[in-house]
Amino acid sequence: MSPDSAACQADIINDCEDAGKVFAIGGDLDAAVKATIEAIPATAWRPWRDGEIGETVHSMNKTKKAFRLIVLRRPRQGDLFNEESAGYRYTVVAGNRRESARATMAWYCQRAETSKNRIKALKTGFGMKRMPCGQFEASAVFFRIGVLAYNLFGGLRQWALKKEWRRHQIQTIIRAPAKSCIMADSST
Repeated sequence: MSPDSAACQADIINDCEDAGKVFAIGGDLDAAVKATIEAIPATAWRPWRDGEIGETVHSMNKTKKAFRLIVLRRPRQGDLFNEESAGYRYTVVAGNRRESARATMAWYCQRAETSKNRIKALKTGFGMKRMPCGQFEASAVFFRIGVLAYNLFGGLRQWALKKEWRRHQIQTIIRAPAKSCIMADSST
């Protein structure tokens, strides 16, 4: 993490605290955060989903006050020829939410579900990975059409598909036999 990145995060945290905003912000794994994670006692880690969750208090040089640091650790598969490469992958969230660490992390992970996966669906399912030409206006029209198609698919997915198919992406729906995923017409 660059010093500029840390200063930017500190500014955001300070602004949220000054404004009385409740926040949960993804953090970087710099040396100070790694040292803080190492200091979490083994007894403080609790099972959560596909890993373990723990929490502590942390501060940065430029934050006005300490904040809550929630850490999710997941086992990492070691290298075939280097057993020492096994360990954990970490996700850290800095925040001041008053709910449990599990509830805060679930809320934070939901954020990724709703934004990053939408971008991924637009790119892979609706052809928005590359714009068709070098003209800004033409590409903007193309992108708007793609977003409209994405939103129409989202509505149709909730309206016309069986419940177990509603979370699938368009690529899966396209390849599935219609009988397996589309609800039967109730009027017949």
